[in-house]
Amino acid sequence: MAEKENNANKVEREYVIPLRAEWSKVQSYKRANKAVKAIKKFLVRHMKIRDRDLRKIKIDKYLNEEVWHRGIKSPPIRIKVKARMDGENVIVELANPHEKLKFKKAREEKKEKKGAEAHEKTHKTEEPKPEETAEKKAEAIERQKTESLATSSASNQSKETAAAELTQKFEKESHMNKKHQIGGKVDKMAQVQTKKKDMKSR
Repeated sequence: MAEKENNANKVEREYVIPLRAEWSKVQSYKRANKAVKAIKKFLVRHMKIRDRDLRKIKIDKYLNEEVWHRGIKSPPIRIKVKARMDGENVIVELANPHEKLKFKKAREEKKEKKGAEAHEKTHKTEEPKPEETAEKKAEAIERQKTESLATSSASNQSKETAAAELTQKFEKESHMNKKHQIGGKVDKMAQVQTKKKDMKSR
């Protein structure tokens, strides 16, 4: 019984499906869609799909391209397909693709293979490192300490330089306010205001 089921699952057949009778029933702007539906209906009947469920027919993208390549208004009159059972589903492919399509298929398979290899390389599980000896651990700790000291001293120096720059800037601004002149004379009002500010700040 199991052997019969396996044989049933490995069924592969070729069909020449007439499409013109189906797509000539609808408007010109619906023809390619109707042709795809006609392929599915034909295969549901001939591959003996239970319940005549069209969702169990899986059309290959290259077959779909062949139906659509002349546009929605002029699909092919008939098409030769290869259908094979894959569990409950039926996978449908183009029976004899032309050279251009074969080349495209090979190129895309190559791209997918490269992508899979790249994905494997990036998502490799890292091998556990061998345990370090106590001496190596001590050296690593000392290195970290020296690096942290160096960075802290550098940060202190940078803080000091920043503070010095701020004080210089403030002195320069106050000096410019004092030197503010109108008509070649020192503005006494500006001097009085700066003196008042200094007194308030104290």
